[in-house]
Amino acid sequence: MNKIEELLPHREPFLFVDEIIEATKERIVARHVFTAGEFFFRGHFPQYPVVPGVILIETMAQSGGAGLRQLGVLGGGAGPGALFFLASVDKVKFRRQVRPGEEVRSEIQNLRVSTRMIKQAGKAYVGEELAAEAEWLCLVSNDTPGAD
Repeated sequence: MNKIEELLPHREPFLFVDEIIEATKERIVARHVFTAGEFFFRGHFPQYPVVPGVILIETMAQSGGAGLRQLGVLGGGAGPGALFFLASVDKVKFRRQVRPGEEVRSEIQNLRVSTRMIKQAGKAYVGEELAAEAEWLCLVSNDTPGAD
């Protein structure tokens, strides 16, 4: 099992984190390369494939969750089987298209982290170009199969 799969419950074809580059209580940096074989490129758009904006948001949220798991800062009621569910997404802006073969670097700020909720803000970059930015709130659930 790869390290990211130990940190996230997501699996192919819906796993959008390749590596955690940095993880501190304040900030998480992760990367993912969107390959030409991603499932959504077949329909978005066949003649001009572009990563859907919602996938960029999901990529940032997964990066933030994986980084927090790696840090082990979700103690108390958030056991190792806890799942994080997006509850709200705010301040979303898409600045640049992301195309097949491009690497996205997610830079995440931890705004508030508790055993019940996670509030983060993130920016997704291709090289030094800002592709997307957003804030989101995730609820933490231990009422899932396999949760402690």
